[in-house]
Amino acid sequence: MNAADKQDAAAPGAAGAAVPRLRAAIVDLDGTMVDTADDFTASLNGMLAELGAQPIARDEVVGYVGKGSEHLVRSVLGARFSADETEARFATALERYQAHYADINGRHTRLYPDVEPGLAALSRAGIKLACVTNKPHRFAVALLEQYALARYFSVVLGGDSVKRKKPDPQPMLAACDALGVAPSDAVAIGDSENDALAGRAAGMATLTVPYGYNHGRAIQTINSDGIVATLLEAARFIANAPPGSGATDQSST
Repeated sequence: MNAADKQDAAAPGAAGAAVPRLRAAIVDLDGTMVDTADDFTASLNGMLAELGAQPIARDEVVGYVGKGSEHLVRSVLGARFSADETEARFATALERYQAHYADINGRHTRLYPDVEPGLAALSRAGIKLACVTNKPHRFAVALLEQYALARYFSVVLGGDSVKRKKPDPQPMLAACDALGVAPSDAVAIGDSENDALAGRAAGMATLTVPYGYNHGRAIQTINSDGIVATLLEAARFIANAPPGSGATDQSST
């Protein structure tokens, strides 16, 4: 079922009674609001050059993005070194990667279409907003500020803000708690299976954008409640969707 179908299902009934709306949206960052793959690529290549290892291209990076810096670095090393060498080099490689990333964060990025209008529309509709990402918190805040998006979010949680990362539901539940809303009154918006899995496990509705990374796999493989072309389209749907709409719907998009 696509988002338009969900919106029709959420319309007021024949009696004209108003349908309660979702109260919050938990929005992913990398691949959902900002295309950051070239930042990842440049930072990883700085790290790999220091290790004397084969450089990496954007297409390979996209296949690893979405599960946090530790997973990203370990995956890149694992494709270039033996298991023992990967473990021996991991701590140094992670430190050097994050040092390079701190130097270039935001330099090779672009905002996806209709992100700011979508967030503005959600805000005008009274939807509470949180950004939940597996990117380290300091990098996430700096990137949101660069694009003047931080003003829309009362809560920003990074991969180091709570004990576990997406696809675990813990950061989603923490965001709902900080916003003062029940998970059933919130929707998770992201570009990858991680976002949908975390949202569903938390008891939230889920929406997916089609232009991000999703570990290099087709967006149609994600079991979410709908694919929305942009955050602006998501805003139009969310403003009319009832709490819990689709949160337990297991149909594939």
